[in-house]
Amino acid sequence: MNIVRTSLFLFLILASTSCQPKNKSDKPETVQKAEENALAEVKLTAEQLKGYETAYFASGCFWCVEAIFESVKGVKEVYSGYSGGTEKNPTYKEVSYGKTTHAEAVEVYYDPKIISFAQLVQVFFGSHDPTSLNRQGPDRGAQYRSIAFYKNEAEKKIITDYIAQLEAENVYDRPIVTEVKKFDKFYRAEEYHQDYEKRNPDNSYIRNVSIPRLNRFKENFKSYLKEDTH
Repeated sequence: MNIVRTSLFLFLILASTSCQPKNKSDKPETVQKAEENALAEVKLTAEQLKGYETAYFASGCFWCVEAIFESVKGVKEVYSGYSGGTEKNPTYKEVSYGKTTHAEAVEVYYDPKIISFAQLVQVFFGSHDPTSLNRQGPDRGAQYRSIAFYKNEAEKKIITDYIAQLEAENVYDRPIVTEVKKFDKFYRAEEYHQDYEKRNPDNSYIRNVSIPRLNRFKENFKSYLKEDTH
């Protein structure tokens, strides 16, 4: 009976927390706007990011995915946003409620002299469940599907070769359902989503889903972490 009660308790916690608009903010609009302006000053400019390569991934709530890639050495900046669909200028409300064909995704700026695209692909597959169709953790819907985007044939081969390796080694007991998709367009999410995990440590979703997911990644990829994130 205790096991049943514990399982039910955990289910209720996860069910009440999700990467949804209701978690946007409970702060006054003026306070939130001031924080957004401060964040815009912290994020690097396009000029500062010149010379870095970009990679794009989708693997569930972008709050979690952004924090994971931010912890990886050689990664200079990460933006949360939307990709993989056809609609122009999607909003968070539209995407999170499944009203578009986009998925929540991240744009990763990285230094290929420090971290390679192949290693980022390993980070991607090692930080989520690629066998879960249209779902990660408590978040359900095609907007949370797993996608590895490629910009050229070389990147596509890296992704497909790694999937073949994972399958040959029977790393998972279910088929990998990750989409391997040609990159088209990335739309950055609203400012309050950028660095969301860092700025909202007391958010219930962050406490119960994002931080545990980040910690699991750190435990398994210690050699890939920045010095200040161990």
